[in-house]
Amino acid sequence: MSVMWEDRGWERLAPGVGRCRLPVWACTAGLVVGAGAALLVDAGSSLGEGARLRAAAQALAGHRVTHLALTHPHFDHVFGAAAFAGVEVYGAVGTDALFARGGHGREALRADAVAEGLDARSAEEAADALVRVPHEVCGEWTLDLGGGRQVLLANVGPGHTGHDLAVLVPGEVEVVFCGDLVEESGEPQAGPDAVPAHWPAALDRLLELGGEDAVYVPGHGAVVDAAFVRAQRDALAARFGVSR
Repeated sequence: MSVMWEDRGWERLAPGVGRCRLPVWACTAGLVVGAGAALLVDAGSSLGEGARLRAAAQALAGHRVTHLALTHPHFDHVFGAAAFAGVEVYGAVGTDALFARGGHGREALRADAVAEGLDARSAEEAADALVRVPHEVCGEWTLDLGGGRQVLLANVGPGHTGHDLAVLVPGEVEVVFCGDLVEESGEPQAGPDAVPAHWPAALDRLLELGGEDAVYVPGHGAVVDAAFVRAQRDALAARFGVSR
């Protein structure tokens, strides 16, 4: 199983759990495989990338992707979501309204994508096709993927954005998909939708979820441990003047 994941360009983190780093913006997508069901964490930066990601995930799982969790509403993590037709989509409360047709959220995502280098046609196509998010997580939501595989979705924000969702995969090795609340390949990015005053507390929540021995998967960069998350929490608190 581990050779299969690695041969396909994915990093195996635990049995039935892995991630890949997508090209260009190097954001992470995660996969959790159950019995006849599979959860993908984030969807890539365009419809084409989303389609490729879905095909790769289904080849690894051996069956279709049934669930999609969006860690936060930034284009490089959500613009591939429309390639997952028929999949149950989850996000933090407020994500659905942000994606609603006719609202300012879609236009802001399109503009940000173009500013970051996505070609205008692909950005417009992806923004126009953005999926609704029928399952919004307020506190915590447990998904049963079958075969004894359960996954916890936790609304841990606001922080990096106003709508941050973490994904905890229990097991002998616990895995926490953090979205961009944690970044390893550079300093965490605080855009206009960030909520700096609450960001350190969101990282405290991640640490509570995973504990000291968990594997933490940043939105960008290499997998890290609890000590890294704690150090980033302290750095953000100092950067934004947030006391414990």
